[in-house]
Amino acid sequence: MQFGDLEKSALQLNELYEQLEIKRWGRVWTTTELALGFVGDVGDLAKLIQADAGIRDIDDCKAKLGHELSDCLWSILVLANKCGIDLEAEFAKNTGELIEYVSGELQK
Repeated sequence: MQFGDLEKSALQLNELYEQLEIKRWGRVWTTTELALGFVGDVGDLAKLIQADAGIRDIDDCKAKLGHELSDCLWSILVLANKCGIDLEAEFAKNTGELIEYVSGELQK
């Protein structure tokens, strides 16, 4: 799956969530509320990483870890879109700069 396909799927799911939010609460979540949901997912992710490392007991942690990583990716893709960020371009730029920096540090 290409980046654009991931983004398209994430935004399609977000549209459905927004319809459900309107049905349940009469409005869609704000970016602040989406970010808070993301923070909760990151907390769950941290616990699953601990379980995967063998320092926390969580049944079926590998499957749950994959699910939580996917949830976090969804949140990032949706938040980037809602904030007007071209995440694909930013990721390419940022990783390119970091590769150049770290490569330079290794040559010192």
